[in-house]
Amino acid sequence: MLYTIIGVILALAVSIPATFVMTSNYRKKQMDLKIGNAEEKARAIIDEALTVAEAKKREALLEVKEESIKTRNDLEKEIRDRRNEVQRNERRVQQKEEAIDRKTDALERKEQSLSSKEESLRKQKEEVTRLTAERIQELERISGLTSEQAKEYLLKTLEEDVRHDSAVMIKEIEAQAKEEADKKAREYVIGAIQRCAAEHVAESTISVVQLPSDDMKGRIIGREGRNIRTLETMTGVDLIIDDTPEAVVISGFDPVRREVARIALEKLIVDGRIHPARIEEMVEKAQKEVDAKIKEEGEAATLEVGVHGIHPELVRLLGRMRYRTSYGQNVLKHSIEVALLSGILAGELGLDVRMAKRAGLLHDIGKAVDHDMEGSHVQLGAELCRKYKESPIVINAVESHHGDVEPTNLISCIVQAADTISAARPGARRETLETYTTRLNQLEEITNSFKGVSNSYAIQAGREVRVMVVPEQITDADMVLLARDISKKIEGEMEYPGQIKVSVIRESRVTDYAK
Repeated sequence: MLYTIIGVILALAVSIPATFVMTSNYRKKQMDLKIGNAEEKARAIIDEALTVAEAKKREALLEVKEESIKTRNDLEKEIRDRRNEVQRNERRVQQKEEAIDRKTDALERKEQSLSSKEESLRKQKEEVTRLTAERIQELERISGLTSEQAKEYLLKTLEEDVRHDSAVMIKEIEAQAKEEADKKAREYVIGAIQRCAAEHVAESTISVVQLPSDDMKGRIIGREGRNIRTLETMTGVDLIIDDTPEAVVISGFDPVRREVARIALEKLIVDGRIHPARIEEMVEKAQKEVDAKIKEEGEAATLEVGVHGIHPELVRLLGRMRYRTSYGQNVLKHSIEVALLSGILAGELGLDVRMAKRAGLLHDIGKAVDHDMEGSHVQLGAELCRKYKESPIVINAVESHHGDVEPTNLISCIVQAADTISAARPGARRETLETYTTRLNQLEEITNSFKGVSNSYAIQAGREVRVMVVPEQITDADMVLLARDISKKIEGEMEYPGQIKVSVIRESRVTDYAK
């Protein structure tokens, strides 16, 4: 048994190494076989990759060649196109140069032709001038008239023909217009006049101040007339102290100055202290009072008419018109009446009543400043309305109410008609007053135009003008020459009855205060 076990053990000891050796050899053979297969696969993959790479390389080379051939073909085509375009441009330039050359030749030929024609025309013109002069001389010899006389006769004949034709045409147009509109217009105008009743009193250029006694006249005159002279100088009016009991007459064409003088004189009479310094103080107070009253009158006019939103300066100018007259008619009352008439007519025609009233109230606003500024009251009024931003309708109404420009709207036509209605009423205006005030205004304008004149006042109903000069600019010797120059200019530019006295006043005044 023991030997058996030993034998088994020995057998196992011998078989195990042999088995291990055999197993190792088998595994080695299997490994060598796998490695060989892997190498063959690797070589096959490499060969295939090389084959594919070679094919890709050939394809890429083919694509590059094709792209380069295509690019070269495109470049050659572009070069051919550009070459063709350059050739076409060269041909066009050549054609243009040829055309310019032809035109230049034609212009040169035309210039030569024109030069010859100009020379021919010059000769013909000289011939025509000569023949015309000969013909005129012959006509003058035959007719016995000079060319100027013949021209005057022809123009006169044409003027008469044109006037006749114009008169016939105007008559036909007026007749046709009257047939169509006379009845309706008459109804509107009559209705407006009936609904607007206004009083008319022709205003004069004098004011009368009642005195408590005739003794007051001496105090007003003062010692050697210094009080009355100071009052007249400060206010620019003329005080008439005659035999009228207990009354002094203030004469002056400017109503504002006359009102200032009246108020100042009344205050002096009440105060009792009448001397130059007190007179100056009272005139200054009267001026402020009149300014306040002017503002009140303007505001009252806008309230009476019912027009709002007017610029304060225009309202002040409306109040100033309270002291302005036109042909004896108070301009503010006239403007209020025109505004009311315009509103009524606008209502009848279905137009803007407020705008019509506004235009009617402001149509004569230029008369508030026409004594102080150059130009007609129409031009001045239009400028004032533009300055204070009035509407184009109002401006056109101001410009056209005397026919200076054409009306551009119906409201302007209404204002024109209302102005005529107000002015044409019996007793509304008086021609002589306007002529008189215009002459006095012109007299003051002439004297104020001289250098060194500070103020001038037309008094004594225009029979005298007092000229206040600046002492520093006008000497006593210059006063004589100035008076003579003013007289000569008045004689040359004005027409007036009788004679006008020119009084030049040079006054030096020194003021000091005792403290």
